[in-house]
Amino acid sequence: MCEMDNEGTHSMQFSKDYVVGLVDGEGSFTAFVRNLDQSTARIRRTKIEPRFYVKLVEDDKDILYGLKDFFGCGNVYFQKDHRKNHKDCYRFEVFNRSELAMVIIPFFKKNLPRFPTKLRDFKIFCVIMEKIKRGDHLTDSGLRSIFALKQTMH
Repeated sequence: MCEMDNEGTHSMQFSKDYVVGLVDGEGSFTAFVRNLDQSTARIRRTKIEPRFYVKLVEDDKDILYGLKDFFGCGNVYFQKDHRKNHKDCYRFEVFNRSELAMVIIPFFKKNLPRFPTKLRDFKIFCVIMEKIKRGDHLTDSGLRSIFALKQTMH
């Protein structure tokens, strides 16, 4: 999985099975969907934010940079954890809709998640992305439909 390159640094070469296993255990297909029935003082600019991410403890962040290289998209972010007895984390995340549609979804359609809950979330995620592509999120009824779908995710 990990090889030394000519400069003495580690370059990671992941197999498809390794990526699927990692995502089964530590990944998520999700979406923030604004609840139109709930008024909040702080309203996000967007109505819907689909996201794919893998979160690992700081010591394992090189794995996330390897995922970024593997997929050729996304970014790695630091995520502070304020909970007692928890380490700070890093997260590889893809939220660009075209990268989700053209890279992440096709990969996981060919290499399905194996955990039943992760596979179900992936299938719902694909439906949500199709609804976004059709513009359903631009109407109140469409956004409510997507919000209801999101509530069925793990």
